[in-house]
Amino acid sequence: MSAGVVRVLDDLGGTLLDLVHGDPGGAGDIGGVAIHDPFEEPVLPRHALVLGVGVREPADIVRLLRGLGKQEAAGLVVRAPVAVPAEVTAAVDETGVVLLGLTRGASWAQLAAMLRALLAEGDVGQAEPEMLGGVPSGDLFAVANAIAELIDAPVTIEDPRSRVLAFSGRQDEADPSRVETILGRQVPERFARMLTDRGVFRELYRSDRLVYVDALVNLDGLTMPRVAVAVRAGDEVLGSIWAAVREPLSAEREQALREAARLVALHMLRVRAGTDVSRRLRTELLSTALEGGAGAREAMARLGLAGRPVVVLALALADRGPGERDDAGVATELQRVSDGLAMHLTAVHPRAASALVGDVAYGLVPVEGEGDGEQWAVSIATEFLDRVGERVPAVVAIGPVAEDVPALAGARASADRALRVLRAEPRTGRRVARLADVQVEALLLELRDLVAARGDRPTGPVARLFDYDRQHNTNLVETLRAWLDSFGDVNAAANAVYVHPNTFRYRLRRLAEVAQLDLSDPEARFAAMLQLRVIAPR
Repeated sequence: MSAGVVRVLDDLGGTLLDLVHGDPGGAGDIGGVAIHDPFEEPVLPRHALVLGVGVREPADIVRLLRGLGKQEAAGLVVRAPVAVPAEVTAAVDETGVVLLGLTRGASWAQLAAMLRALLAEGDVGQAEPEMLGGVPSGDLFAVANAIAELIDAPVTIEDPRSRVLAFSGRQDEADPSRVETILGRQVPERFARMLTDRGVFRELYRSDRLVYVDALVNLDGLTMPRVAVAVRAGDEVLGSIWAAVREPLSAEREQALREAARLVALHMLRVRAGTDVSRRLRTELLSTALEGGAGAREAMARLGLAGRPVVVLALALADRGPGERDDAGVATELQRVSDGLAMHLTAVHPRAASALVGDVAYGLVPVEGEGDGEQWAVSIATEFLDRVGERVPAVVAIGPVAEDVPALAGARASADRALRVLRAEPRTGRRVARLADVQVEALLLELRDLVAARGDRPTGPVARLFDYDRQHNTNLVETLRAWLDSFGDVNAAANAVYVHPNTFRYRLRRLAEVAQLDLSDPEARFAAMLQLRVIAPR
């Protein structure tokens, strides 16, 4: 779905945004949302709506407007109240960049989330939206506006947990409670609790009748009555429609609201189905692109990434110890963190694509400019994992930048190799890595695979030590491991196995005799270490 500044003002105006100056009708469809960074000049999507966080002074606004005009931005949002001297209006007129004001009390995060909901493109590869009731299928904001016109009242469409899925215009005609609900995208807890205590939700969800709520009027922030109707699909409650009204609805408007609930149900089911279809299609396209076969080029084109160098990110949950695994819980946690990564990457670049393929969430992020794409991706992944926190044992591997489609398969393979190392060592504290960071560990894992496939067993001195330990209940293999790991430092090795250095020296002489191993020979030491690391790891 495409939307222009006019549509944004219709849906968010009065609650979040106000027009300060400019012609919203001349800006065209908005191509994406970007956040202004005073220390870096990012490459903006065409017709971007730019959030000018921290931009207040008229001179700064003028300078930013002129820069955005060169990049064909659609609009600039700054925090209200906005000073509009002649130089600001002149810059708006000169550049064609519409100037908007963000309402006091609203957060930039709320605005960004709502704008991205309005500008969502819908199903991947779908050329024309299906129509339901004269409204594009799944466009709940358009449905909310249509209902508001039918009953002449601002409405919200909410899910069963009272989270706001969409809302109509004219919310400024409602009371402070409604404004608070819109800003938070959630009915305030104190109101939801009161509605629950008074049985409103119970009455609402057990029938298709309208429910009037006027007993709570004059409580904190709630000065207008409400009328609500449940949205159902058979016996399943999908959500509800709430209207802020000044007086009871007429019989005709009551009927219109009941009929609207059935239309909203169709749209909500379409959103649900469309999300599942879109997710499956995106997964198939991204998987096809990463395989690098005959269909990779077409898949990249449908993902909107054709002709762009991209960096590959691979996210997975670190391997867990015995007794820590709950397959159902792991799957749910993986899907949740995968969805979070998708949102994070889209915020970084509007053309980023991601999908869960098996038990790995892959992301493709376009690389702009001449910088180090891999290091940039490391910072993106680190920021995401910092937000997720330590509670989720997620790790992210970074592949090299793929300059073209044929390079994608190799970039994905590099990311997979690094990811395997990160998953195998969850307790080291390392959560993000490129293959260059873990290449030796990756080679060791691959050698172990080869050894396991052949069924190789220790030979020579190491085999003799294993046999001796088995027959005499000794720990000479452990002694050799500790000495090799400590680079021949007897004191450090003795501390590692909790024995006195003199005891350790005795064991070292004994293992050299038993194994017939010359510890002064670097080739013999390397052969023993390789066998202990690859053929007989701990």
